[in-house]
Amino acid sequence: MTADTLFPALPVVLVDDERAWLRSLRLVLERSAGINNVICCSEAREALQLLAGRPAALMLLDLVMPAISGEQVLEEVVRDYPHIPVIVLTGMNQVEAAVRCIKLGAFDYLVKTAEEERLVTVVRHALRMAELQRENTDMRRRFLQDEVAHPEAFADLVTADKKMRSVFQYLEAVAPSSQPVLITGESGTGKELVARGLYRLSRPQQPWVAVNVAGLDDNVFSDTLFGHERGAFTGADRARAGLVEEARGGILFLDEIGDLSSPSQVKLLRLLQEGEYFPLGSDRPRRLKARVVVSTNRDLERAQAEGGFRRDLYYRLRTHHVHIPPLRERPGDIPLLLEHFLSEAARELDKRKPTAPPELSVLLANYDFPGNVRQLRAMVYDAVSIHQARKLSMDVFRRAMGTLNGSEQPPADAKGGGQLGFPEILPTLNQAISQLIDEALARTGGNQTIAADLLGISRPALNKRLSRRRTNDEPLQQSRKGCDKG
Repeated sequence: MTADTLFPALPVVLVDDERAWLRSLRLVLERSAGINNVICCSEAREALQLLAGRPAALMLLDLVMPAISGEQVLEEVVRDYPHIPVIVLTGMNQVEAAVRCIKLGAFDYLVKTAEEERLVTVVRHALRMAELQRENTDMRRRFLQDEVAHPEAFADLVTADKKMRSVFQYLEAVAPSSQPVLITGESGTGKELVARGLYRLSRPQQPWVAVNVAGLDDNVFSDTLFGHERGAFTGADRARAGLVEEARGGILFLDEIGDLSSPSQVKLLRLLQEGEYFPLGSDRPRRLKARVVVSTNRDLERAQAEGGFRRDLYYRLRTHHVHIPPLRERPGDIPLLLEHFLSEAARELDKRKPTAPPELSVLLANYDFPGNVRQLRAMVYDAVSIHQARKLSMDVFRRAMGTLNGSEQPPADAKGGGQLGFPEILPTLNQAISQLIDEALARTGGNQTIAADLLGISRPALNKRLSRRRTNDEPLQQSRKGCDKG
């Protein structure tokens, strides 16, 4: 984090005619809450002119001031700038004054002699509430307009899917926030790419620091994240900054957070909750100045219900939460990804880009893809690496899917079907076969080769069944025509 990095993004305005109190309050906010974006105004009129020219995150306002009273300033701010919370901070410990201010719209009323911890807690709460209000307003606007304002931030994610567009819109809305972001999704869906997209939106000039925390024991986790002082343990001959310090001002990305050990979960919770940490061997706390983004392929809601993940940490992490849909839920992206990976593989392998047969997209759209986008990419790279002709062979993909020569069916839940469902009156075997054939043809758009693959039979066997069905249906159709003539 550079010296000119400010928190929060919009300034906190302090209004009081006592300059010594302003300096003291400014130091308290910076030391105890990490708030260094502060503007001090010793006159009420100066504060109102400031708000007319620039947005602000929060105002801390004294009541007793010359020229214009604090109550008058409060009234004008609530009326003209309702999105800016105002905390009245005064020496008047009067219930009547507090009631008047709350009725006028003050966020809270504090006496200057209040404990420092209470002041910091109220300020943090007010900033968070204002931040949420801005995010909700921005999200409503983006969803109503159905737009992604900065698609370049997500250029690595090839998609035209509506669910993915909603993810991008949400991340654009929460990008200015400093709160943690939880990214969930199956392996191979692109969770780190989504995190990098958030990084490009929010802090592209600052550090990006990523670490996989799965398998780290508590000591290694602490040293990796928080660093250590010289002499903290045997072999620590010099101090080392941890990843939290390296990510200062930027994004700290913790992958596989669902596999974090219980003792490490406690330390991460304290880091997020208190906003500070201790390097190993140090008794002086340091402030967290990075935004924490985490990802996992585990169901954290179930894990915390079963006791494998701390409930308080779970809710702290999912302040902002996005779920990346698996590839099987967005089959429309398969042709786009196929073309993208064909070009990428041909370029990296220094080969001419092969032409994919039209039926390949149909075949892939009917596959479960347990490894998601990563698995599709591996399939394409394998196919491109061994192809010789201009047209890409489908056998590589069939082999990877386990369907070459009907050797194995795709997974039973490839399309969410799981087990077959039956009506109360069972169909005959011929009727069930006919319905299976119809379903396979519908899924493949009438492509009999791919339909035969799905059914685990050869193309000639499918043709034979279709011919037999047409022959059996012909007398029935003729009898219906005869009835129509009658």
